[in-house]
Amino acid sequence: MKDDFIFGLRPVIEAIEAGKTVDKVFLQNGLQGDIYYELKELLAKYKIRPNFVPIEKLNRFTRKNHQGVVAFISDVPFHSIENILPELFEAGKTPFLLILDRLTDVRNFGAICRTAECAGVDAVIIPEKGGAPMNSDAIKTSAGAMYNIIICKEKNLAHTVDFLQQSGVQVFSATEKAQKLYYDVDFTQPCAIVMGNEETGISKEVLHHSDEKIKLPMEGKTQSLNVSVACGAILFEATRQRLKM
Repeated sequence: MKDDFIFGLRPVIEAIEAGKTVDKVFLQNGLQGDIYYELKELLAKYKIRPNFVPIEKLNRFTRKNHQGVVAFISDVPFHSIENILPELFEAGKTPFLLILDRLTDVRNFGAICRTAECAGVDAVIIPEKGGAPMNSDAIKTSAGAMYNIIICKEKNLAHTVDFLQQSGVQVFSATEKAQKLYYDVDFTQPCAIVMGNEETGISKEVLHHSDEKIKLPMEGKTQSLNVSVACGAILFEATRQRLKM
């Protein structure tokens, strides 16, 4: 991960001004000083929301003189779904989207992006906070697929779901609490599939806003699948349906 982050007030300012794609910024609680306020104004200008953390967390990233700031840089550019969705419709596509709600495991994230790209997903939507970092491990696990798929980073996933629905996109949330099996829904329409956190699943707010809850049939004694495996099964069922259109 050493190649994925930079630290120090001035280096982070220079990286942002140079147009680097900033994935996450961690700022020490209670930081003061003119250069800090310069950085804070720059973050606001570029709509980058920092995470305020105790110094102990920053020390876990690096023992060098970080000056109270660590920024993770991504080679993959971020987009807004509000810009991407109209482009998909204008191009005559039937949007096929994937929403990842607070997925934290880097390798799961990379593997899912690889599967999504292979399945023909138009864009992967992730939250600004609470998700896995877009680092070299994720890119490596995706086998480079993250360079070939649109990644949208959004402030509030529940609001994003509302926007999608208002735009004519059906939102399906994968959860063990569902009654309907994933192959009993229509994925040929404009749709988005939501996959949740490895431990806690999809947030209650996003579940509440979804159009339909879906699940995989489970016959064994183990009642859950790795999220990457479950996601692959659902995505390729959607692909199978859409290829028959």
